Amino acid sequence: MAVVSETRLPARRMLGIPIGVESLDSLLDSVSHAVQTGTGPFTVACANPHSLVVAQQDETFRRALQACSAVVADGSGVTLAARLFGMEVGPRITGTDFFLGTMRRLDRVGGKAFFLGSVDPVLELVKQRVAREFPRVTVETLSPPFGTWSAEQQAEVMRRIHAAKVDVLWVGMTAPKQEKWIDAHAGECGVPVIGAIGAVFDYYAGTVRRAPQWICKLGFEWLYRLLGEPRRLWRRTLVSGPQFAWLLLRERLQTGGQRERVA
Repeated sequence: MAVVSETRLPARRMLGIPIGVESLDSLLDSVSHAVQTGTGPFTVACANPHSLVVAQQDETFRRALQACSAVVADGSGVTLAARLFGMEVGPRITGTDFFLGTMRRLDRVGGKAFFLGSVDPVLELVKQRVAREFPRVTVETLSPPFGTWSAEQQAEVMRRIHAAKVDVLWVGMTAPKQEKWIDAHAGECGVPVIGAIGAVFDYYAGTVRRAPQWICKLGFEWLYRLLGEPRRLWRRTLVSGPQFAWLLLRERLQTGGQRERVA
């Protein structure tokens, strides 16, 4: 069962999930504090309309998101829906924004980061780029086994994380697997900050092209991704999107427009 983080930042509930109301700088301040003090784990996940819809049917995933220290509004659909329904949530913070901001702060203090997920060729590209852009950050990587891990494989993953003694653990195993893994094992990792950032591994490595910045600013990154990977993304975009809107409308009607603030 998920244990709610004692360091959770202020948030507003959207479909039962606490979506942060803090700015990126405030979030990064909390990350820096956790790194400096060695407290934690301070856990961060990214929410988009598809993940919020999935969380309605997947109780383990829902509890994992509810237990995070911060859940940021990653998808533009989340911030757009918040405006349409008069909800107070923070600005859109993409996984890439959070990742780059954290890495900049780690670079200032000569920190350490561990990348868990993806495949070895992608991780090698990540290491090379980090060495160029954040030369003071020490990097460890591990491509975990695909599928369900055996007890021995899980123990080896934990051994590698413990041995690395890092400040930040980046987990990129796609949702909801990465959030469930973090919720189940964050307390064992001994890492101050843990971030579930999924596709950011591929974006940063350059193996998957991210939308141009002007498209991202207009809120149409979802369309760019859909056109680039229609077979993989059509369902989460064309099915989950309308479901998300309907669920929010139903929630608003049931609550009379009241929105619960999470301290």
